[in-house]
Amino acid sequence: MNEQFITISGARQNNLQNLSLKLPLNKMTVITGVSGSGKSSLAFDTVYAEGQRRYVETFSSYARQFLQRMDKPKVDKIEGIPPAIAIDQTNPVRSSRSTVGTMTELNDHLKLLYARAAHLVCPRCDSKVNRDSPISIAKQIEKAFGGQDITISFRVTVPHNFKAEEVKGFLQAQGYTRILTEEGPSIDVIQDRINVCETNRSRLIEDLEAALKNGNGKLSVHPGSGEKKHFSSGLNCPDCDISFKDPTPGLFSFNSPIGACETCRGFGRIIDFDIDLVIPDKNKSLQKGAVKPFQTESFRECQTELVRFARRRGIPLETPWKDLSHLQKEWVIEGEGEWDEGKWYGIRRFFKWLESKSYKMHIRVLLSRYRAYQICPVCDGARLKPEALLWRLGEKNLNIHDLALLPISDVLDFFKMF
Repeated sequence: MNEQFITISGARQNNLQNLSLKLPLNKMTVITGVSGSGKSSLAFDTVYAEGQRRYVETFSSYARQFLQRMDKPKVDKIEGIPPAIAIDQTNPVRSSRSTVGTMTELNDHLKLLYARAAHLVCPRCDSKVNRDSPISIAKQIEKAFGGQDITISFRVTVPHNFKAEEVKGFLQAQGYTRILTEEGPSIDVIQDRINVCETNRSRLIEDLEAALKNGNGKLSVHPGSGEKKHFSSGLNCPDCDISFKDPTPGLFSFNSPIGACETCRGFGRIIDFDIDLVIPDKNKSLQKGAVKPFQTESFRECQTELVRFARRRGIPLETPWKDLSHLQKEWVIEGEGEWDEGKWYGIRRFFKWLESKSYKMHIRVLLSRYRAYQICPVCDGARLKPEALLWRLGEKNLNIHDLALLPISDVLDFFKMF
């Protein structure tokens, strides 16, 4: 075997005309030429086909029947050829949601990584949400309340078709006779009062197991001094009492209905009226026609209603738009109620009403003058549902959108930290 070159003699595959050449091994060789010059015939139908054919022939006849075999190329001789693999050119499906990450399939790896390795952060208290076990809870209790007397309790919710006394009767039948607190339909039941010490560790773990079981995976610890602590065996923030679902790769994909933001449908932008187009001249007052679409004959009535309701609310009519306060501008834009309630409906409801009439050509033309693409107000351009952005990775607590926004060099440094 020639260790330095692949030697091809008399290649006549397809439009190759008795071609002979040497290709250096262990180096990158690029084949260029005009369309129809035989690039693919040389690379795929000759070199790759012969390398693959010889490799497959090394298998048993039983194994060969499961492998795709290529025809022997039309060539006098090929020497020094190793086993070959080929990566075909593909034309991936492109859409308006496509990014560099989706086209290169990097997003697929990131989705799987976040579904398996990310940690959850509560949106309300911004604390890390963990699944607790009786052993892990016991370790935290020993660290926080070592040597103290504590009370372990779990919460029972009275069903709507039962009375509190009936539920208490069921609890007493199971040996739970002590009630810590009772508020509305919730009853906090005492599991045990115990001193946190090494000799009581087995009893502590047994109490925690029972409390988690009876409290649907939740329990509370009340120390003699200090604040009580909440624990949960599921994806639940015990302090805020918010439950979460287990993540799946689809949750981190804006091409999937599981993960795509419901407002922008995974595009990151929405079409909405642009206040700079609706009120192009900020020096005009409401009386002088600051709201441009209200100055047409078709919607002159809206201008009249704006002036009438503004007088009732004490909104200055002669003050330039740019000098109005934030609350005054918000009243003009958002309104205070529906038209059929006899209230000022605002610019937003006006355009919402126009959209209901968009089957008319002149309404669509009117809408196009005042609408523009804007960043989605729900996901802020991240394209994903809010719950997908709660999952963070690394010491910097980056969600998948934050990671995708990083420069490549910073992404490399980020993953080197693992």
